[in-house]
Amino acid sequence: MTLIAVHHEPGADETSLRDRVVDAALGEAEQHGWEGVRLTEVAARLEVPMATVLAEFRDLDAVGNAWFQRGLEAMLADTPDGFDHWPEAQRLAHRLLAWCDALAVHRRVTVEMLRTKAHLPHLHTWVPMVFDLSRIVQWWREAARLPARYGTRRAQVEELALTGLFLATLAVWAADASEGQARTRRFLEKRLARGAHCMKWVPGAQAQDRAQTAAVQI
Repeated sequence: MTLIAVHHEPGADETSLRDRVVDAALGEAEQHGWEGVRLTEVAARLEVPMATVLAEFRDLDAVGNAWFQRGLEAMLADTPDGFDHWPEAQRLAHRLLAWCDALAVHRRVTVEMLRTKAHLPHLHTWVPMVFDLSRIVQWWREAARLPARYGTRRAQVEELALTGLFLATLAVWAADASEGQARTRRFLEKRLARGAHCMKWVPGAQAQDRAQTAAVQI
């Protein structure tokens, strides 16, 4: 999502400084690798003071977080008409693939970001990453309109299963060079189909099916 400045001079670049810093950093990363990005050079590239960049981002990891935020915003974007009546597996696939598609333009750099965050000596990045993963999965589950309420046994099982599926899909996506990410799509669809069968045995499934049937009849 592009943020538009409330006040700007006529003809000025309407893209926010925050987004321009992220884009410039990604451009540097495509040339030098993510760990080779220097925010001083990003500031010079944008012709803005270093203090201005610091006012937006405390460090390079924060820039990476802003990039992942774009993926989350894509996941939560408006959906086609009738989305709420799609099967759960299709709703889940649509939401997660939107995240993948949004970040695919800088796939290699995105993977480098994740590896940097997961580097064990970097406690300040990999510990928060665990909470970020949980947050993404919760948004994914909610955006896919899964009806089980948080705190119920079914919701807990779903969140655990979706966390595993997210990580497994991410591993496939990280090395997916197929056109339109076809390999990732096939993997996700197969896993979701298998999961839908298994979830029928989770407490709450019968009540959920009855509710869905009633909604369709209405």
